Amino acid sequence: MNPHRRTAVAAGSLFLLTEVAAIAGAVLYRPLLGAADGRLAQGADTQALLGVLCEVVLVVAVAGTGAALFPVLRRHGEGLALGYAFGRLLEAAVIALGIVAVLALVTLRRDPGESAGADAALAAVHDWTFLLGPNIALGLNTVVLAYLAYRARLVPRFIAVLGLIGGPLICLSAVAVMFGAYAQLSAAGSVAALPVFAWELGFAGWLIAKGFGPGTGAVSGVKGASAG
Repeated sequence: MNPHRRTAVAAGSLFLLTEVAAIAGAVLYRPLLGAADGRLAQGADTQALLGVLCEVVLVVAVAGTGAALFPVLRRHGEGLALGYAFGRLLEAAVIALGIVAVLALVTLRRDPGESAGADAALAAVHDWTFLLGPNIALGLNTVVLAYLAYRARLVPRFIAVLGLIGGPLICLSAVAVMFGAYAQLSAAGSVAALPVFAWELGFAGWLIAKGFGPGTGAVSGVKGASAG
């Protein structure tokens, strides 16, 4: 396997890992964040800590996608490639802030008599980081990557178009949530997230199965070296 093929497989695998870790974290957090009376059900704190571990993996995977793709993307626009790499770092940092809020919330909910309303504030911090990170930052990063993928033919263009549609759509959905149109976790929010979800799965699956497209500098560079 040549280095560019390994890069494609690594990037695709990291994208799949972000999906698995994000979904697992969201599911595991629900008993903690949904404890309206401020008291945890038995085992909910352990479950939330497992969710934290999933989101630590998510932070590493999100940052890793930017680092893994940068050598390929820079051939097609160094400024945008840098923007994507730093955008993914920003997204990871916002998610990490949400992790800290959840850890603090676990501590307070273990002794609810001492929380004095701080637990509700920490739950709100997590909800806002979820909105700003895996929604707005993700949407903006998706537009940059999908544009480069479309222009450089990293993947078939119909896959890139999913990203060009899904990125703005999830940003608009986040703004709608911000102004109270509907809840973050709702039918409308899920529908708005579907194109970006399909884009990431399609992008990851193509990179793992086929590698970078024939129009990229990565592939042409390998062929040129072989011919020489």
